[in-house]
Amino acid sequence: MTSQKIDRRSALKQFGMMTVVPVLSHLGPEGLFASNAHTHPRVPVESLTEEWAPKFFDSHQNETVATLSELIVPETDTPGARAAKCNQFIDFILSTETPDAQRSFLRGLRWIDRRSEELFGTNFVEAGEQQQTALLTILSSPDNRTMEDEIGRDFFQVIKSRTVFAYYTSEIGLIQELEYKGNSYLAEFPGCDHPEHLNWEPKA
Repeated sequence: MTSQKIDRRSALKQFGMMTVVPVLSHLGPEGLFASNAHTHPRVPVESLTEEWAPKFFDSHQNETVATLSELIVPETDTPGARAAKCNQFIDFILSTETPDAQRSFLRGLRWIDRRSEELFGTNFVEAGEQQQTALLTILSSPDNRTMEDEIGRDFFQVIKSRTVFAYYTSEIGLIQELEYKGNSYLAEFPGCDHPEHLNWEPKA
């Protein structure tokens, strides 16, 4: 199980670098979360305290999202999605989205619980980690084209995307995992110092 987590984490790290770092190249600190009205607003500091309570989810929905997020970006040598409070970020963002987006996400959560009940006799949160991983493996398989899993497949892609974005724009994901140092520049451009290239001239 550990090797699977590390492999998945490595893949997500590469994905996070491809999707997040280009954005950082032209945004300042506040711009990480909101450069204009078309991007996600920053999560208020007070919502990340010990007294935090969901704005959109009920307690079971919140725990389901936290569990799913941790399975997507698990703890390895750096903290995972739960420690990065990805569930809190997702809850806040959904609280600002359209009713259609909200209904679609909640439908996905209900589907995950219903499918877990069918397969394992219990809801997703209360299932064992191997059972949870088995269900997500089914949903992420490129060979799975069954109609009964369509809602679950679509939902898994949505929550994976939301989790990866939330994680890699958090301090844990951005600084500890990606080791982002902020915008930097070269003070000089010394050029190539290979001896065989010093007297190189283009061919006529």
